[in-house]
Amino acid sequence: MPYSADHKQRTRALIVECARTLFNRKGFIEVSIDEIMASAGLTRGGFYNHFKTKEELFMEAVATYQDFSPTDRWPELDFDPARCGTAFARQVVDAYLSREHLDDIEGQCPMIALPSDVARAGPGVKRAYCGLLERMAGMFAQSVDAPADAQASRRRGLALAALCVGGMVLARTIDDDAFREEIRAAARATAHEMIG
Repeated sequence: MPYSADHKQRTRALIVECARTLFNRKGFIEVSIDEIMASAGLTRGGFYNHFKTKEELFMEAVATYQDFSPTDRWPELDFDPARCGTAFARQVVDAYLSREHLDDIEGQCPMIALPSDVARAGPGVKRAYCGLLERMAGMFAQSVDAPADAQASRRRGLALAALCVGGMVLARTIDDDAFREEIRAAARATAHEMIG
């Protein structure tokens, strides 16, 4: 008896989530299809019922972060998606630059975990990664009181996204915990200043 469409969709989502976690932990190159499928409790042969290539899976794993909700992963954070304007922008900064996010290797944003892997990937992965950046910058551009000029709003949104991502990338590379915290706090404070 063939599996239902719902079962197939749940299985695909499980594979994507296992892959996303492993890619975050080890990087694209170091993770094998066998390892992904074992993590999902499935066989390698089942992989090809859902994906043609590992890169196709990588693209989907990156893209799934667009629907990420910080409270799903870190329920202790104060994050309310109903907030608007600068209050919304501040909470995005606070969640993104949170200690919880910094310490969560498996749950981190792909923009922090995978930039080098994405730079070497194909166009589909780059489009998915670009979509994440566009979404983040767009949230900031819409939420921050900026000049009525759409270009100025976009520029500010991109700058805030770059500050958040860059701050976390740098903090993640430092072993000295006090220095990591200093980087994270500096990025957060500067982002709050930009938001107003």
